[in-house]
Amino acid sequence: MLIFAKRPPGFIFITMRKLYFIFYFSCCTAAATAQGTDRAVKVDSLLKLISTAKEDTAKAMLLLTIGDCYQTNNQDSASFYLEKGKALSQSLHFDKGLYYYYQTNTVLSYTKGEYAIARTNATQGLVLARKLGDSSKAVAMLNNMAIIQAYFGNYKEQLQLTLEVVRAVEKMKDSAKISGAYHNLANCYHNLGQYRKGVNAASYSVNTNRIVKQKNGYINRANSTLAQCYEGLNMYDSSLHFYRIAISESQRLNDKYAEGMIYGYTCNLLAEMNRFKEMLTTAQQSLSLSKKLQSRQMMAGSLFNIAYAEYFNRNNVEAKKYIYEALNIASKDSLKDELKNTYTILSYIAAKDGDFKTSLFAKQKADSIIAASLNEEVLISTTDLEKKYETEKKEAQIKQLEAQKKVQQLSIRQKNIFNYILLGGFISLLMILLMGLSNYKQKQKLQQQRITELETEKKLTATEAVLKGEEQERTRLAKDLHDGLGGMLSGIKYSMNTMKGNLIMTPENTQAFERSIDMLDSSIKEMRRVAHNMMPEALVKFGLDSALNDFCNDINQTGALKVNYQSIGLDSAAIDQTTGITIYRIVQELLNNIMKHAAAKNAIVQVSKFNGLLSVTVEDDGKGFDPVILKGAKGIGWTNIQNRVEFLKGKLDINSQAGKGTSVLIELNT
Repeated sequence: MLIFAKRPPGFIFITMRKLYFIFYFSCCTAAATAQGTDRAVKVDSLLKLISTAKEDTAKAMLLLTIGDCYQTNNQDSASFYLEKGKALSQSLHFDKGLYYYYQTNTVLSYTKGEYAIARTNATQGLVLARKLGDSSKAVAMLNNMAIIQAYFGNYKEQLQLTLEVVRAVEKMKDSAKISGAYHNLANCYHNLGQYRKGVNAASYSVNTNRIVKQKNGYINRANSTLAQCYEGLNMYDSSLHFYRIAISESQRLNDKYAEGMIYGYTCNLLAEMNRFKEMLTTAQQSLSLSKKLQSRQMMAGSLFNIAYAEYFNRNNVEAKKYIYEALNIASKDSLKDELKNTYTILSYIAAKDGDFKTSLFAKQKADSIIAASLNEEVLISTTDLEKKYETEKKEAQIKQLEAQKKVQQLSIRQKNIFNYILLGGFISLLMILLMGLSNYKQKQKLQQQRITELETEKKLTATEAVLKGEEQERTRLAKDLHDGLGGMLSGIKYSMNTMKGNLIMTPENTQAFERSIDMLDSSIKEMRRVAHNMMPEALVKFGLDSALNDFCNDINQTGALKVNYQSIGLDSAAIDQTTGITIYRIVQELLNNIMKHAAAKNAIVQVSKFNGLLSVTVEDDGKGFDPVILKGAKGIGWTNIQNRVEFLKGKLDINSQAGKGTSVLIELNT
């Protein structure tokens, strides 16, 4: 008979997943350090600010802070406020707020058991951290990605990422961050079975935390990891000591999720020590907490531990009740480890009751999960199979089961072998197909990338040809106007002045003659102005700085707009003529647009060159506009500006609001 007075030999169980520490290196809110009742008070004070807060970045951070405060004690509320903070940050294009959403939601998703979502959040958070140029934030997300790798069983990758984090924080010389990094390093060593190294790393984390007097945030989890490493070394008394410290710290910090998880680890340890009455009490505490947290995974593990303890306390009726509750949750939520554990202990409970058919069924189910990593179809069909088996159970007789036992075992073994062969063949075929598909998509991606590059190159070549042709034509026309038409008009003026001295005219004719000469002077000046605008002489002779200064002064003299021109680092800068002409045309077009459309009184033109970066800024105090309308703009002026910036391979940024003027920034490497 399968009745045990003590723990069955070789029985391995896992109540809950390992408690990793997903932490913040740089925190957007004070919520990262709010503890216990202080955290609750902080939430209450923050909630009062929501109704009066404006729809701006400050409110986005306020919502994210509230979500952060809720994450360890009310996951539903945490999700609600985090999603509101994300939506507001997206509408405001607030990258910093979006980063803190992904950082906090990574933690929340992980604690809820949504590991794929946590991995996606961590990846997006890392992208934003690098976009913001914040190394501390990037290191924090790398740390979280390492922890998530552990869930998927990629322990070597986890160790590599964690060691990268350790090296980074040691360079920062921040003891608090070093403490957190070593805590996660201890988790890596525990996963790889290197428990002595795990004890050293966890002890270093706890001691460093104590030295910097930051006994908060994660000291409970660091003590839990230290306890797990001692348990791996079979030093059970030390392990139990640190588990109890971890539970006490979790209660002080109001970290209910961690408290519930550590109860589960303590149950494992007490089972190893055959202290089943203490295990029952601890498991009941874990169950009570898991119901408050509404964590079904933690609930399934707690129910399993209660059933396990009741079984060894010789209370089979209670054990069976709790094991079926655990099985119901694990089946509905597709919790693989919990399913394996519940079926295993169910086989012992049923055997103790003499229900060999249920015992055999449960044992086969547990073995199937262990051997084949229970797939989705098995999880979905588990409930139906159980119902079918219960129907067959009523019709079958225990004597028939005993008589057919050997035949059934042989048949099951053959069927399993056949299933393994089929499964192996299917997996191999699937891998080949996936590899082929991946290779095909990669080739398509490379081809599309090459096509895009060629199209961009073609567009830039065409733009260059157009711009050069335009400047050549402007130069030719300017020269023709100045040397040809200008010379002719000057000659006519000279001839008329000569005629004036040789002619005798009435006063009326003299006045008309003078007006004609004045009009001729005006025509000559206008012709010279047009020629100058088409190709400024100062630009060719003296360079970009002088040409822009002259152009701005010319506008000032007209009185249409007051332009303040500033240049930094241009006096000694070498700028080739093509680049100089292109920038001159861009500034010319921007100022013309200001005079035509902005209704501005003042404008600033600033050109600077520093370390190979040339920056052009044009600002005005006009009426402003919505930059979105530029996407549908059909005017030649704006198109010319964009084409010229693309030709120079520069960056163009526009910032404008109604009634607040417009600022245009252009940056390019020279």
